[in-house]
Amino acid sequence: MVDTVITEDSSSTFFNKKFGEHYHSTYGAIRESRHIFIDAGLMFISHGKKEINILEMGFGTGLNAFLSCNYASANKIRISYLGIEAFPIDLKDAGKLNFPELLETNPDIFLRMHGPEMKYEASEHFYFEKHIGKLEGTALTPKHFDLVFFDAFSPGSQPELWTKEIFMKINKSLKTGGILTSYSCKGFVKRNLKSSGFSIKKLPGPPGKREFLRATKIEEA
Repeated sequence: MVDTVITEDSSSTFFNKKFGEHYHSTYGAIRESRHIFIDAGLMFISHGKKEINILEMGFGTGLNAFLSCNYASANKIRISYLGIEAFPIDLKDAGKLNFPELLETNPDIFLRMHGPEMKYEASEHFYFEKHIGKLEGTALTPKHFDLVFFDAFSPGSQPELWTKEIFMKINKSLKTGGILTSYSCKGFVKRNLKSSGFSIKKLPGPPGKREFLRATKIEEA
């Protein structure tokens, strides 16, 4: 179902045959995730906070969760993380990814995220939970999350995940002032976010991508 690909920053990703897409940018998997989700998302919203609740739509390879776990430990903040994934990769495939080696982090921390446990304390600073299933059928706690990593496959491959209805559901799960970051800047995505109670800001993208977006919840959906 997946083929391993080495990207331009030497980090690995997968090509998903079902959806015909890579999980990360071939210009650099770690570089893209850091730029869009960690720097523009987690780092942006974590100033002055001791605890942060993160929702990831499209857990995928687990790279965003792994980077967040490292960030929590390095910055001594408490992160509670929920990753949602309808099509999980198996543990054997996860072992082919070189993120732990490049990030100089214990591979057991990364591989455990792809194991059978659905929720556990990964460290004193990072609580991890995953839900195998579709976002449409997942109950989300209202006004709970500070940050959403929206990292599904593209609107062309998974149009059902980029709708106003989905963004309204996410809006209701976010605290006022909470943010969503995503690699997609397509016009209809921005329109759906705006009509779901978000303000939109386009930001310069990582190598290979001109721009991406950060959306802020300004009103209830």
